[in-house]
Amino acid sequence: MMQKIIFMDVDGTLVNDHGEIPESAKLAVRKARENGHLVYLSTGRSKSELFSHVLEVGFDGIIGAAGGYIEVGEDVLFHERMKQEDIELIVEYFNRNEIDFFLEANSGIYASQNCKKHFRSIIEKILSENPEAKAAIEKGIQHFHDCLIEGEDLLSREDINKVSFLGSHLSIETISQEFASRFTIIPSTVPMFGQNSGELSILGIHKATAIERVINHLNIRKEDTFAYGDGLNDIEMLGFVRQGIAMGNAKEAVKKAADDITDTVEEDGIYNSFKKYGLI
Repeated sequence: MMQKIIFMDVDGTLVNDHGEIPESAKLAVRKARENGHLVYLSTGRSKSELFSHVLEVGFDGIIGAAGGYIEVGEDVLFHERMKQEDIELIVEYFNRNEIDFFLEANSGIYASQNCKKHFRSIIEKILSENPEAKAAIEKGIQHFHDCLIEGEDLLSREDINKVSFLGSHLSIETISQEFASRFTIIPSTVPMFGQNSGELSILGIHKATAIERVINHLNIRKEDTFAYGDGLNDIEMLGFVRQGIAMGNAKEAVKKAADDITDTVEEDGIYNSFKKYGLI
């Protein structure tokens, strides 16, 4: 079989809601690479949020920050950051409206004043409802909470890839109206961040623009591309590649944009689809 290149989202695609990767997905990625195919992460997360349990699965490269950062092997192919005046605008607006948020950079995840406290209440709620999920939560969301850096000056940063905000009293429509002319705004791809949560990223940059850069750089034909996703920031990617596959747990709009739908993360969706397409 000709060499294929596979682009894979992380949250809700490679990992489940608690941040765990099913063994079948790890196996699928490793077998596909053994078969000579390339497997890239393609995620909204920045490099600092790609924790060791994700990276140790083994990948050929990374598209991070929803297309704003590209790594091919060890080399950085592309990295676009948000403008400092845009960061000032966002920080000021979120603080004024009492919205908890975090700034995502390759150097770390920088939290607003109340953000860690908000995360702790999310974790406590999940634990009280699912005490059996303690180990999974410690590996996933708890680890994320522990990585949040507090007390930094958020206004003067020049290394920010994108911004995520947690759910609040302010509707996502209102936030979108405020920022639509300056940023791409989508509802959060992580359900536990709450209603009205979302993320702001650089206009004109998304996973498909990054995939195009990668395949041009590697001289790979578009007909040899696959992608897997579940969230709204995966729509362009699934539409761009030859075979765009939505997870069974994907949002309805994502399923509509896809060429095929596989099983959910928990039902071995990645493994089953890799098998179906002869990648493993």
